[in-house]
Amino acid sequence: MGDFFRRLDTLFRKRGARTYRIGLNAGDRIFSHADNYIAYRGRPEEWEEFLRDFLEKRSIDKIFLFGDCRFYQGVAVALAKELNIDLFVFELGYVRPDYVTMERYGVNDYSLVSRDPSFYREMELIVNPEPIPARPSRFKMLYSAVLYYFVANLFSFRYPYYRHHRDFSALREAFYGFRGALRKLIYPFFENRYMPLLKGRYSKRYYLVPLQTHNDFQVLQHSDYLSIEKFIIEVIESFSKNADDESFLLFKHHPVDRGRKNYREFITRQAEIYGVSERIFVVHDLYLPTLLEHSRAVVTINSTVGLTALGFGIPTITLGNAIYDIEGITCRAMKLDDFWNSYEEPDGALYEKYVNYLIYKTQLNGSFYGLFPVELESEKMYEESDSL
Repeated sequence: MGDFFRRLDTLFRKRGARTYRIGLNAGDRIFSHADNYIAYRGRPEEWEEFLRDFLEKRSIDKIFLFGDCRFYQGVAVALAKELNIDLFVFELGYVRPDYVTMERYGVNDYSLVSRDPSFYREMELIVNPEPIPARPSRFKMLYSAVLYYFVANLFSFRYPYYRHHRDFSALREAFYGFRGALRKLIYPFFENRYMPLLKGRYSKRYYLVPLQTHNDFQVLQHSDYLSIEKFIIEVIESFSKNADDESFLLFKHHPVDRGRKNYREFITRQAEIYGVSERIFVVHDLYLPTLLEHSRAVVTINSTVGLTALGFGIPTITLGNAIYDIEGITCRAMKLDDFWNSYEEPDGALYEKYVNYLIYKTQLNGSFYGLFPVELESEKMYEESDSL
């Protein structure tokens, strides 16, 4: 995540903490301070013993991670619980774009945030301050990723047993990045013609299906789907058999997969098999809020797009395990076959209580590739003093 954790380390140390940063590859090293960096160069099967010894000998009382589903992080989570060590997990924000997530002991389906609707109905509404724009930089994100992969691959001999959770080739990542940038330039020429139709003739007649990244742990760990293709088949088959003949499906690709995956041909083939070719659209880069505004309902595995859709008052069904899949907010009690004609709008008051509680308990105003949370606080103080 670029230099975010190095800046977090600096903040902790300024406030008197004794800190260590364990690195698993050379990419970790370049985004760490040199004086407290510990390189792990052992085998994956030796990681638990190494980490247990490290935590106990140094009397560690807090662990901070990014994500909780990768192999190395999973071991850390288990040890933290066993040894009674506080553990905090960072992730991309549940609420976008001006937040990052930080939760104790787990995120997403591992989150400890209640999913009992009565919990929120009985509580007072929490009013959070408006977030300050975190100004995330796409250039910084790309630069950080390129540098990370390049250095990690160049010095891979220094960490010979490192196991990455995804493809770890710098050349392939560079190719995907280049192809993604090229597609971002090309797609609008083919897709812009759809927007007037979706805002006009097809408004409130289509179901939006936001696709998630092909290797998203939200899908692989927190759902029963082994692939996005399996999800696509299930949705098209159910739609063809149960939705009314005047309705349509709109599949939208995930922007992170732009250079890696293009499901258009696969979706087209499945639509032909199930006899709904004339009722399916496939897009990549159309503006998501506008698509949500004019959609009839949303079908997702567990994407945060579903949470955004609910904020628009759009009926939403999740086919995986989602942190926001709460009775009264999503169509939790329904099967997909019934959803097409019997969907229910979310309870706006319940949704508002839930989202405000979620922000209060789990979200930090900031960005991994923009303004750091502490900088935002300083900026807020500066703006307030300036206005006085």
